[in-house]
Order: sequence, then structure tokens, then C-alpha cells
Amino acid sequence: MRLYRLLLHLYPASFRAEYGGQMCAVFAQRRANGENPAALWAESMLDILANALRVHWDILRQDLRYTARTLARTPGFAVTAVLVAALGIGATTAAFSIADHVLLRPLPFADSDRLVKLWETEPEYSRMELSPANYRDWKRVGTAFESMAAYRGLSVDLSGQGEPERIDGAAVTAELFPMLGTRPVLGRLFTEEDDRESAGGTAILSYRLWQAVFGGDAGVLGRKVMLDQTPYVVIGVMPREFFFPSRDAEIWTPMRLGAAAYEERNDTYLHGVGKLRPGVTLEQALEQARAQAQVAAGQLARMYPKDNAHVGFTVIRVRDEVSPLTRRLLEALCGAAFCLLLIACTNLANLLLARSLARRKELAVRTAMGAGRDRLVRQMLTESLILAVLGGALGVALAAGAVPLLVRLVPQSLPIGEAPAMDLRVLGIAALLTMLTAVGFGVLPTVRACAKTDLSGLREGGREGVGGRRERLRSGLVIAEITASVVLLVSSGLLIRALWRLQTVDPGFRPDGVLTLRTSLPMPKYERTAPREQFYTHVLGEIRRMPGVSSAAYISFLPMVVRGGIRPVTLPGVPLDPSHPPVASLRFVTPGFFETMGIALRAGRDIRESDSIHAPDAAVVSESFVREFWRGENPLGRRFQIASRNPMVVGVAGDVRVRGLEQSSEPQVYLSYRQVGDGVSPWYAPKDLVIRSDAGAAGLMPAIRAIIRNADPDLPISDVRTMRDIVDGETAPRAVQVRVLAAFAGMALLLAGIGIHGLLSFAVSMRTQEIGVRVALGAQPRNVLGMVLRQGAALCAAGVVLGTALAYVAARALEALLAGIKPADSATFAAVASLAFVMMLAGTVVPALRALRVNPISAIRME
Repeated sequence: MRLYRLLLHLYPASFRAEYGGQMCAVFAQRRANGENPAALWAESMLDILANALRVHWDILRQDLRYTARTLARTPGFAVTAVLVAALGIGATTAAFSIADHVLLRPLPFADSDRLVKLWETEPEYSRMELSPANYRDWKRVGTAFESMAAYRGLSVDLSGQGEPERIDGAAVTAELFPMLGTRPVLGRLFTEEDDRESAGGTAILSYRLWQAVFGGDAGVLGRKVMLDQTPYVVIGVMPREFFFPSRDAEIWTPMRLGAAAYEERNDTYLHGVGKLRPGVTLEQALEQARAQAQVAAGQLARMYPKDNAHVGFTVIRVRDEVSPLTRRLLEALCGAAFCLLLIACTNLANLLLARSLARRKELAVRTAMGAGRDRLVRQMLTESLILAVLGGALGVALAAGAVPLLVRLVPQSLPIGEAPAMDLRVLGIAALLTMLTAVGFGVLPTVRACAKTDLSGLREGGREGVGGRRERLRSGLVIAEITASVVLLVSSGLLIRALWRLQTVDPGFRPDGVLTLRTSLPMPKYERTAPREQFYTHVLGEIRRMPGVSSAAYISFLPMVVRGGIRPVTLPGVPLDPSHPPVASLRFVTPGFFETMGIALRAGRDIRESDSIHAPDAAVVSESFVREFWRGENPLGRRFQIASRNPMVVGVAGDVRVRGLEQSSEPQVYLSYRQVGDGVSPWYAPKDLVIRSDAGAAGLMPAIRAIIRNADPDLPISDVRTMRDIVDGETAPRAVQVRVLAAFAGMALLLAGIGIHGLLSFAVSMRTQEIGVRVALGAQPRNVLGMVLRQGAALCAAGVVLGTALAYVAARALEALLAGIKPADSATFAAVASLAFVMMLAGTVVPALRALRVNPISAIRME
């Protein structure tokens, strides 16, 4: 019988109390009659399950109808509760969607958790690309990997398919695509035959390029396309969801490393990828791969001491290839969303608690009519769940609308889509948040409301004062809201100050009024220096004659756009320091570049047209170059070695933040575009055109396109933007985060104000008789007003004190994002405290005025 009685707990308590004894008696009688035990138990269990479900469904329908009627009578409360829940659930869902997309979700490749990136390391750099020679030798001894592959960035001119255009992609080794486990939707992948130097050119298209340029034509296989004026045969099309190595990749070609690629071990430009062997845990496989990398680096250092003495190897999971800045931005976003969820939930709990206290008479009446405590709890929990479900549904809709606004936080370099989908994973999190909100913050008000439902609730005078336990609970919830609001306000305030600080950083040039565009010259056609000079001379001459154009020039790579181009530097007679190898950022420029960009020349002269291949090599160096190598000395006329050249310093220019506003740049070297031999350093050939003009881009571009088309009809123009856009793009992710956090902080402040208003309004209504007696006994309006304001000020002060302490801890965690702003920035903390007290005053005004309007005679007669 014990088991049978346990099964009866599947019924509601009220049902068991009424029918449980009778059911047990019937079951005992049937056992005594000698019925087959197995059949009896099977029948009884099925009967209990079926009837229990039916009883629960009947009660649920009653509860749903009652909840609908109750909420319809108080639409203000219902709408407020749903909106509060929606804000918390929507913010958290949106933040989780982005964080999951970037940090947690497996990459869309086979066994993506075992994919790793392979890097070289040097004393000054924790990650550097591999040289082909080091990649080949590491691959030879890399037994910890199931396979290894490499790729390098590719940017080519696509012509012969309508208007020429510049597209990005990657040159890959034949092992890469099989390692990723992705099959093409059309055609085949590269083979070792495609990777041979003597093989014909082959290419694989992205789905996006296939649709945009070839109209999704299935007959594209076998067609020839011109890439940098060289014919390639299309052999495959990758799936729509395939992105590698980044979202920008639209075409892939074979790597084809020839014998010449292995000659220089310090020529680092390959990205290595490996797949760890199965059979052991991921941690063990990573540990083995890293240990083997150290052994391989040591062997190569002994074999090639000149080039590899200080070169190491390291292994990092592809999933972890997220910059610390991006990771911290997303972590801060998730923390802010959690704070907002906490505030929303505490506000919701406060609303439900106030509503339950206001319904004590109703609950007492229902108790007097025979309703059990469990029945009342169930009814009120159903109401909380309905509110949370409605809020969750609205929150998911808000999150779906907010996610596209957060895509700037998704790194362009990751091989994933731009925006996450609202799939079952995200909807599951939203459902979990909804249930936690309903149960976690609906249970407490419900239990407290139903804890004392005797006849005392029918007596109006039986109401607790504001100092009772219920008011202490509600006060604690309001303090929690203020605390979380202060944390959000301080965090967003510090990040806003950091953003302002970065936006005032001098990039080293004047970005306003500068238009930029790229015309990458295809090397088979422009491999020799003379055709390049003719092109630059024609284009720059025509553009400089355009109305409104004050100057124009070409450079290898714009600052903040391409951050590479790092080359070792050697000074005559200066021994190398292995722990601090000298390097510089190298660029080739045409005359007038410094004037066009607004870069100050501190000494000497600019690059001139007379700095030709027949003249001595000339270089303009940055002030940081002078500080690094000739501190306190005159650099003009001195020589140094870089990129197999021995230029003489003819000028000193101001420093430019090549690596962005938040990072310091290496010393910079600018060489003349005319002092490059045929076929030498083709990657450094000037390709970015800068134009200083008073006219807008829209007015200049038609004429510029005509000039470039006249110079070379097959040359595409790409990356048209202003330098101001480039500089602003440096802080764009921060700006998105700051806007989101500021919105969260604003909503938190509003919710906290609503919480204070609700608490004090309820307190005034509960103390109406007391206030009336005080006024009747001679209390002045200022005394009544002071009573209400003191309560609000006490709540605010407690929340500000706790919030300030927690905000400092949060600020310390965000210190890497603060760009030099101190975590204990007094101005920010003072501003937040002042704002919190302004919010307190705003939330106190209406309750205070209501207290002043209390009629003492009416208040005394109420009871």
C-alpha cells in the first residue's frame, strides 16, 4: 500500500484529501479479493496516470480562466509586468545569442574542436605567421597532427565577367578543405596535382560569388575566369554557409609553393592549420601538440641558428582565435544583460509581492470558503508563469530585433556568419530564462502571500505597517535594483569615457577631407617597375588637376587597414639584441603622400620623383624610428638596411598609429615607389590612393573612375571610403557596446525608479491612517514629506553604497577596455551617485504628494 499511496501523490493535494482514502480502500479490497497482482498494479498505475493528467488539466484550465479574468481587471499591472519581464529576457537573450555565436558555438567544420592554428613566436611577438620553410619542416615532424595545411590571404582582380572587381579569398594547400570536412555543392576540391607549379590555374568559388557574378549557373564548372589577368578554370563551388578563413573570402586558388618560397626562413606569411589526432582528450592532444612544437622549434634553432635562434612555435585552437578586446566586449555585454535581467526580475517580484499583499482579503475569503493553501499557491504561480511566458515571447521578439544591431561585435576574421540565427539553442535559453523568471521570482511572493490566509486578512485594520517583514523584503528588492543599476551606470560611464578618450587620440594624420580607394595592380601585368610608374603618373596627374583636389598620392597600405608589412632592420656597426630584434613598418609611397594625409614632416624633405632607381635609395622615417635607433642624434644622412635595401634617411615624419588607436606601432619607414627593381617586393607595390579634397566622395568618384578606366580598363576600384570612416571604424565595436550598455543602464535606472515609486506608493497607502493621525495631531506637511523622502533616501543610499563597491570590482575586470581611464575614476562614480539620487527624487515625488494630500478625517474613518 505504501507504493500505491506514493502514486497518489501524482494527484493534486486537494484531490488526495477528498478521494485518497476511498481509493486506497478500493485498492486494498481488490488485493484482498485475490486479483492478479501484475494485472492489478498495471491497471491501477495506468488509471492513476490518466486520471491525474485529466485532473491537472482541469485545474489548469480553471487557473488560466481565472488568471485571464484577474489580469483583465488590472491591465496596467499586466502590461507593466510583461514589459519588465520582456526587457530582462530580451536583453539577456540577445547578449547570449552574440556571445554564443562568437565564443561558444562549434565552428561549422567537421571535428572543429580539434582544429588548431599554428604560429611562430618571437621575443617581441606572441603570434606570427609561418615561413614556408618552417611550415614544411614542422609538418615533417608533426606527428601530433592528423593533418596539416596552410593558406595565405589573396586579393585579386576578377575581370572578363562584366565590370572588373576586386575580390578577396585565400590561396590554400590541397590538404585544407579535406581537413575542414566541407564538400562543394558543385564540382570538386583541390588535389595535389592542382598544387604543382606546372599545373594549370584552378579556382573554387564561394556560393555568394557564384550567385552574384555567375547567376547561380550550374554550367560554371570548366569556365575560365581571369584573375589578375591570368586564366583560371572553375572546378567547384562551396556551400552557402562556408566561410574560410573569414567572411570576406569569395575565391580560393592552390597555394603552389615553389622552390624559391623556401629560401628565406624569416619571410613569414603563411597561416598554418592543423587537426589534432583523435583517440585522446582535447586537453591531452593540445598538450602533446604544444610539447612537440617546442621540440620542433628547438631542432630548427640548432639547424638554422642565424634565422631560427629565437623562433618558437605555438598551437592555439581555432575556436579561441578571438582577440582579447572582442572577448572582453562580449563578456561585458553579457554581464550587463545579466544585471538588467536581475533588475527586471526583482522589479517583477516586487510587483507580484505588492499585488499579493493587496489581494490578502481575496485570499482570506477564498480560504474561508474552503480553498486550501496549495490550491492558492498553484493559482498564483500560474499567474506568474503566464506573465513570464508573455514577457518571454515579447523578449524573444525584442532580441530578434536587437541582434542585427550587435553584429559589429562579431569579428570579421572568424569563419562564421555575420549574425546568429534565432535557432532552437537560443530559443531554449529564452525558455529557460522565462521559467527561471516565473519560478524563481514568482514563488517567493506567492509563498509569502499564502503563508497567512486566515480570517485576520478580512480585517482591514490587520494590515502590516511599512516596517513589517513584507516591507523589509520589498525594500531589499528595491536596494538590489539600485545596486545593479549603479553597477551598470558606472560600467557604461567608464566605457563612455574610454571611448571619448580614444576618439581624441591623435592618429598622426588629419583624416577629414581625405578620400581613399584601392587599385591593386595585377603583378603579371605590372610586375615591372616602368608600367607601374606610368600608371601612377597618369592617374595622379589627372586627379591633381581635378577641381577641388589639393593633393593626391599612393601608398602600399593605408594605416589602420593593413597592419602588417613588418620587416627587420639592421644598422651598420650596431650589434643585434636577440631579446629585442629591431623591426619597422615598411611602406612605399609616391611624392605628396605626407601632404595629402596631413602627416607633419619634422625634419628633412619628402620623397621626390628624382628618387628613382638610378638615384641613391632614399627613406623618410618616423620619429619613433629615430627614438629607437638614434636617440639624441641627427638621423639625416644616416643609412640602415631593410628589405634588402640600404636607404639613406632624407626626412623625418610624425608617428602614425598604423596598428590602430589602441595600440602602439612599430617605427615606420617610407621608401620611394620608383626605387623598386623589376619583380621585387610586388606585395608592397602602392595600391591605396589617397585624395585630399574639399568636395565630397559622391562628386569626385565618377571622374576618378573615368581616369582609372582610361589608364587601365580592366583594373577594378575597391574599398572606396574616407579616412574619417576608417578612423571611426577603429572604435565602432566599442561604440556599439557603449550604446548597448548605455541603453541597458538607462532601462535599469528607469526600472529602479519604478521600483522606488512602487514601494513608496504602496507604503503611503498602507500608512494612510498613520499619516492621518500624525496630521490630526499637528504634524506639518514638511514632516510628512520628510518621512517619505527619508525612506526613499535610505533605500537609495544603501543601493549606492553596495553598488559602488560592486562597480569597482566590475571596473577592475573591465580595466583592459578602459583605455587608460582608472577603474576608480572619481568623476564617473560621483556622476552616477548624483544620477541615482535624482532618480530617487523622481520616484519619490508622486508618493510624497499623495502623502501630503491625505485628509486626516477620512483616513481615521477608513478603519
